[in-house]
Amino acid sequence: MPPRIPGGGCRPQQLLTSLEAPTPSCTLPAPALALRPRQPPTASSSRPLSTTPRCSSKTESTKPPPQLTRVRRKFLDFLEHSSMLRKSKVLKEPTYLSNNVVTRSEGEVVQRDMPFPNNPYFRSQSVLSAVSRERVWSEVMEGGMPIKAVAAKYSVDVRRVTAVVRMMEIEKRWEREGKPLAYAYARSMGHLVPQHNVRAESKFEPINDLHVHSHTMQQLFVPTSESRHFTRADAARAFGEHILPPEARMRIPELVDMERKIAQGVPPPVAGAEFIAAARESEQEIAARNFERARSKEARTVRVQTDRFEFRFEKIDSEAVGPKGRSRTAVGWRYGVPLMDRRRAEVKIPTSMD
Repeated sequence: MPPRIPGGGCRPQQLLTSLEAPTPSCTLPAPALALRPRQPPTASSSRPLSTTPRCSSKTESTKPPPQLTRVRRKFLDFLEHSSMLRKSKVLKEPTYLSNNVVTRSEGEVVQRDMPFPNNPYFRSQSVLSAVSRERVWSEVMEGGMPIKAVAAKYSVDVRRVTAVVRMMEIEKRWEREGKPLAYAYARSMGHLVPQHNVRAESKFEPINDLHVHSHTMQQLFVPTSESRHFTRADAARAFGEHILPPEARMRIPELVDMERKIAQGVPPPVAGAEFIAAARESEQEIAARNFERARSKEARTVRVQTDRFEFRFEKIDSEAVGPKGRSRTAVGWRYGVPLMDRRRAEVKIPTSMD
């Protein structure tokens, strides 16, 4: 414990004049550390009872220079070396539609889709540039082209085209409403990944890849007669009654019909026009089906408006609980069942744009 001052009649003024405090190292050098009597506070002092002297300004303080570590010295040598100067400038100022990385120690710029030099088998996936997203949105919303036709024209997946149109619609609406948009942040993040400009003759990604069903991973021996025409539909039915053939499972099945017509002698422009018409008709059928589903659900829902909330009541069959009593369409299906956000190894990001 600190020593106590003897006597009970000691005044604060006498206490300040009798105390001796060391000067901190920020005002005096190390050899000058000495004890000197504290001057009595003046009337303009904001802390009359403080016994700690005020530090001097930043200009008067003498700070030691930063230590030159081995990593910092190597970095300075890399910047000042004549053979590395040009490459260091390239790394400091990335160009448009590219990202710059370095190799192990030579400092050579490698391919823009290989961010990890020690792992040449990892290739960074490209993203659509801002110009490409604007072009895709313009084709769909202003040109009236079907989404499947735009996906086939620029070789972009249908789900990506749908996401681009939705995001661009939100961006256009925010621009009309006058909301601020983070364009600088988007440009900075765009320099970190490879970007792709869509063109009719270039391919961005596969558009008709099929998911491998688990039932088709087994090997089957199906006896059949030699005169029978065994098709892909028969092969899919052999694996299961619910397995569809590839032409029915792909996202743009109209492309198969177009290629068949071209193989039969139909001119490519005519086949392309028929493909666009078939894609537009297919999308209209999907839109009508979704509208009918939403209309039937709205007809089953009773809305009650209050001052603060809107209550929605829907007629549900209490017997439709499924074979295990946990059907998602049943009443109270979530009671007793943990939600997805409380399970482990659950994919919590959207995996479909439907």
